[in-house]
Amino acid sequence: MSDSKEIIKIIDTLFQSGVTKDLSRLKEIHLDDSKFSSFSDLPPYDLKDYKTTIELEELRFVSISDYSYEIKNPKISIFENTAIVAFELIQKGMLVDNKAYTGEHMIINGRATFVLVKKPTWKIVHIHLSKINGQG
Repeated sequence: MSDSKEIIKIIDTLFQSGVTKDLSRLKEIHLDDSKFSSFSDLPPYDLKDYKTTIELEELRFVSISDYSYEIKNPKISIFENTAIVAFELIQKGMLVDNKAYTGEHMIINGRATFVLVKKPTWKIVHIHLSKINGQG
């Protein structure tokens, strides 16, 4: 598999976790290291570390039913053992409040930048998601 295909597969694995609700692969595709960082398109908006990112991704994906996503116009730039991936991201679903038994449709049109390092396989080392517009 080419590096570009492997990199897109890893990013797909992240968002597929929201579709399938299989969260078991999240830890293996992120670099468990103090150098890891992320910004999210949902609160809290501060810079997060590996552990907090995994916890918030798990919470996000279990809280959204009927989750779907679309990666549009990906640009992959590879510099030896580092890759930068930028793309447009559309996420849809139903934000579920289990306590109140209510749900709110959400559509997030956004942009995403991922930085990956090859150690020895590709791992996500930074994520930056930003919302262009959306409801939810």
